[in-house]
This record gives sequence, structure tokens and C-alpha cells, in this order.
Amino acid sequence: MTDPVTIDDFEDAARARLSKMAYDYYRSGSDEEHTLRRNRDAWTDFELWYRALVDVSAPRLATTVLGTAVSSPILIAPTAYHTLADEGGERATARAAAASGSLYVASTLATTTLEDVAAAAPGAPRWFQLYVHKDRAFTARLVARAKAAGYGAIVVTCDTPVLGRRCADVRNGFSLPAGMVMANLVEILPPDLHDGAGSELARFVASRHDASVSWKDLAALAEDCAPLPLVVKGLVRGDDALAALDHGARAIWVSNHGGRQLDLAPSTADGLVEIVAAVDGRAEIYVDGGIRSGTHALVALGLGARAVFVGRPVLWGLGAAGEAGVVRVLALLNEELTRAMQLAGCADATGIARDLVRRTRLFPR
Repeated sequence: MTDPVTIDDFEDAARARLSKMAYDYYRSGSDEEHTLRRNRDAWTDFELWYRALVDVSAPRLATTVLGTAVSSPILIAPTAYHTLADEGGERATARAAAASGSLYVASTLATTTLEDVAAAAPGAPRWFQLYVHKDRAFTARLVARAKAAGYGAIVVTCDTPVLGRRCADVRNGFSLPAGMVMANLVEILPPDLHDGAGSELARFVASRHDASVSWKDLAALAEDCAPLPLVVKGLVRGDDALAALDHGARAIWVSNHGGRQLDLAPSTADGLVEIVAAVDGRAEIYVDGGIRSGTHALVALGLGARAVFVGRPVLWGLGAAGEAGVVRVLALLNEELTRAMQLAGCADATGIARDLVRRTRLFPR
């Protein structure tokens, strides 16, 4: 592939290599995809009121998340089925994260076991993303496995009591190819999972995910995860963020599942503004959704995020060029963030002033 200039170039290259079913699975949002579009568009609702004549000759990107050192505040969000993008799968992503000094959040729905992901990049920082299953004993076993494999935090996704309808997957009859499985879930996969019309993933979530999970369950999960910190992912409301902290969360992750769950949900940029104001410094706040450039990341940092997580850009890098593609995606985003910081008069990613970012007054959506 020719050298990509933007994340969209990586997407074009990945699309040329991927099957239609795989590309549509990664790209699509729920229903009419309003939230999917809002996520990306919303970062442009803000302006960067840059400062001039600041010494930005040595900009610093390094930061920490829950005390773990990382080379940049741009980190890797959990996404499913990496082997659909490249035969190296989640192992390749983990190695790329380690080579880049980043942090990788491995998905429950990975096509590689969480133990094999850990073994692919020993010593590298990693978190594990968790869904709460109807079988709570199985959920507890996943947490125990993550602890034993050296994961540094548990990220519970709380925006998926049921699966959003992803029309492309329904039309394509999405299913994993023969020989590819949800590796962490082999012991509970129903034998008839491949039977039926529509999305295989939708059938699985309907059969296994617990739609009754509530705040009391979160408090119990936080205790089960100890001494690992619990990060709550999938919030957009300030009152929910405060409730999560009151029930044992150590950090809040603003997310609407990449626009793949509730259509017409608010953008994560808008959710970030609300949650930062509500939390008022009590905990670290992360955000994902629609971040396609280092400049978007700078907006998020200026709005109060400690770090941003990217999902689809990593998949596009993996699909375009495997492990090396993920390294190049992270390098591109970090180069863009560095340049944006320099142009905005910001010397340190951990000290972005809140007055850098203002909502645009010209053409609000």
C-alpha cells in the first residue's frame, strides 16, 4: 500500500483487502446510523483557541492512566474479531501496542484467548473488557483469568443489555468463518449458534448477556475485580457517571459503543462535556467514538479527557497491513496530535488548559 496520509486512507486500504461481511461489520452503526455520524461530526463542533509564542520545541505526549505509564494519551479500545482483519488477529494488535508504548484493551469477544493476547506482548500494559453474562459464575471466571494473565484493569461495558440492530449484519447474515471462534467463550458457545437468519452475534448476545444488570451488580463486580480497578465504559450522562463512582468504579469511560447500540444517542463529545462537569475531578475520564485524527484527540483532552481510545482506526490499520499497519496508525495519530499541540501552543498533553477548546458559535449543528 502507498503511504497513507489520513486514517481514511487506512480505511480505504483495509476495505480493499477485507471481505464485504467483515468490512461492513467493522464499519457499521445501528439502525439509521445517526449516532455513528454524530460521533465524528461532533468533534468539529469545537474550536481550538490556540496560544501563540509558546515554547513547543519539545512537546510531551507521555501520560498515565490509572497510574500506568503510556507513551501517548491515544490508546486502543476493545473491538471484536481481529482475526477477521488479519491472520495475526489480537496477537498482532497486542504486539503493535507494545511496540508503540500504548495500552491495549482486549475484548471479551476476541478471536484469541485473553491468555494468548497477554503472552504475545509480555510486560506490556493491557486491560480486559468484560460483558456481564447471565451465568455469573462464568463472568467471575473471566475476571479470574484476566487477573492470572496480568491484566491491569477490568473494563465493564454497560451499554449492551441487548445488542443494537446493525442492519448491515442482518442483511449479510453475519457470522464468523469456519474455524474462527470467540476464543474466550468457547465453553459456553451454543452448538446451534450458526443456525438462523440475521446476525450470529445478535443471537449470541440475546442468549448470554444479562439485561437485568443494575447498580447493585456493579458494586458486587467492583469487589470481585479487586485489587484490579474497575473502569465503567458506556456512559454519556453525568448522573450515571457519579452513580458509577459511588458503586466502586475507579474511572469513567464515555462511550456509546461506536454508534453501534442506541441510535439517536448523543455524541461522545457531548457526553464528555457533561460527565467532566459532573465528576469534577473525582476520577479519570476517558472517551472514544469518532476520533479520526490527532486534532480530534486534542479537542477531547482540552474538554477534560485523560485519554482517548480508538477502535476502528486500529482495525483499519490491521486490515490494511497487519501488525505494521497498527503501528503506523498509532504513529500517524501521535504525529497529528504532536503537530496540533505545537500549533495550539500546548507543550504537554497532561496540561491542556480547558480554555483551549470552545464550542463554535458560527454553525452549531
